Parts: sequence; structure tokens; C-alpha cells
Amino acid sequence: MLVFIAPSPSVDVTYVVDEYLPGGAHRPVSVHRRAGGKALNAARSAATMGADVRAVAVLGGYSGEFISAQLPREGVGLRAIRGGEETRSCISIASVAGGGLTEVYELATPVSAGEWGDVLAEVHALLLQQPGWVASSGSLPASLDPAVLAGLARASADGDVPFAVDTHGPALTEAVAVSPALVKVNRAEAIELLGTADGTAAIELATAIQTRSAGLVVVTDGTAGAVATDGDRRWRIPPPERTGAFPVGSGDAFFGGLLAALDAGSDFSEALKQASGCSIANALEPGAGSFDRDTALDIAAGIRLVDC
Repeated sequence: MLVFIAPSPSVDVTYVVDEYLPGGAHRPVSVHRRAGGKALNAARSAATMGADVRAVAVLGGYSGEFISAQLPREGVGLRAIRGGEETRSCISIASVAGGGLTEVYELATPVSAGEWGDVLAEVHALLLQQPGWVASSGSLPASLDPAVLAGLARASADGDVPFAVDTHGPALTEAVAVSPALVKVNRAEAIELLGTADGTAAIELATAIQTRSAGLVVVTDGTAGAVATDGDRRWRIPPPERTGAFPVGSGDAFFGGLLAALDAGSDFSEALKQASGCSIANALEPGAGSFDRDTALDIAAGIRLVDC
């Protein structure tokens, strides 16, 4: 079982317009609403790939009610903590003519210490039922101490449960220091963590993070592909042969697809192929973390990792 902790859930709305004109009025040709935020996108992606998934999130107001109603329909078991504030919304506007994407993301909704304590209690209860991976992705609300993810990593290790993290900033620094089983970040987040130059090769970033964390590490690099290491071997995932107009959530789809494969018993290299297939398939359809399973598997079957 995969348990995803969502510190910054949201209602993700994608408007597809014929052409986006700043300052102009637009009538979307299609609208796509999802229970979102990085962790819930990843959870939905893992469920799409057949994993047994639970998500734990603090949800409030009408947006929280929407997420609570939708997520179980998408194969994700939800443990919702009632929050005192309205859950945020995040907007993406995709232009058919220009091919560009305009994004407006609210800051993570504040979470109180008591609400976070309830999150941890739910996670503990789930793991007593069926131990498995614990994962957290996305930014932390400013109301929480950046060390809370490190605390999760320690608690998971004490229970012999692997912990995976996809975040940034001080929370990532704290988490990496306590050796999570998996760190997945993008190039910008890796550079911020390590304080290295922008031009540093992605595989060198992954290797440096692995030296600190001692676990599995993936660094995604947009349309340039991704790199990964388990400490013994290093791989490069080539740039995608297919690209789509909806890249939002592709990193989350990668994370969810990777964990679904690892939880099913795949070795790391095979899990990387599935993750990449999910990431590419995500960009082909509007709505973050939403894609066709067969398309992802077909793409994954054609991916060849390169040793580096």
C-alpha cells in the first residue's frame, strides 16, 4: 500500500482556450477540474497504475468538499482531516494557438499543529493495517516547521517503512539529512538543495544528493529527460520522443508511477521506465496527474535507460 501525505492539496483547474491574450476576456473550449496539489496528483497517478493508494490531507470549505467527493472516484482512498480554512485553488490556462501555459497558484493553505498531529495519527493507523511506502510531495504550508518531513522520515525508518519525498527548500534539506528511501526532485530543486552552479550536470546533482541521503535518487529535467542513481549504478532517461501541451503534473505522474512500480516489486531501473511513461502520458492530456494507463505502459515499453 502507498500512503501519500498531502501537505498542500488544492483544486486544480485547467482552462483550455483558443488563444490566451493577457488582459483579454476568454471563453474556454474545455475546463478540467481535479483534486490536486502535487501529492494528490501523484496519488491519482499511482492508482491509475494499479497501486493500492491512500491519501491523507487537511481539507476545508467548499474546495475541500470537492476533493473529498472526487478523489475516491479516481481510485484513491481518502482520509480527510477537517481544516479550519478554505483549501486553495490553482489555475492553469493552456493556449491552443500559442501552445503556452499560464499558471496562477495560491500559496499552500495554513495547517495548524493540531491538524498536522491528526494527519500523523491517520498515517500511523493506516500503516498498522497494511505497512507500505509513505510518501509526501509538494510545498509545506508556511505554518508548519520545515522539519516535519524529517520527522516523518525518522518515524517511517523506526517502523521499517520506506519514506519517499518530493519537495524543495528547507523542508527538503531537513528530509534528506535523515536518509529517506527515495528522493525525487527536479533540476532547480536539486541545485537549490546543493547550492551548486546552474550548469552542473544532472547526474552529478543526483550523485551528490545520493551521497547525503544514501537512498534512491531521481532528478527530473523537463524535456531533457531525467537521471537516477541507487548509489551503485547511474542511469539517464533519454528525452521523450513524444511531447504534449499539458506538462503540469508530469513530475507528479513520474513520482506516482515510480512508487506504484516499486510497491509492486519492480526493481529500480524498471520502475524508472514506468515513471517516465506516466510522465510523458500525463503531458498528452489536460488535467494534472490524469492520463491513460495503457498509453503510459506503451510508452514505458519503448524506453531504454542509458548507463552513465
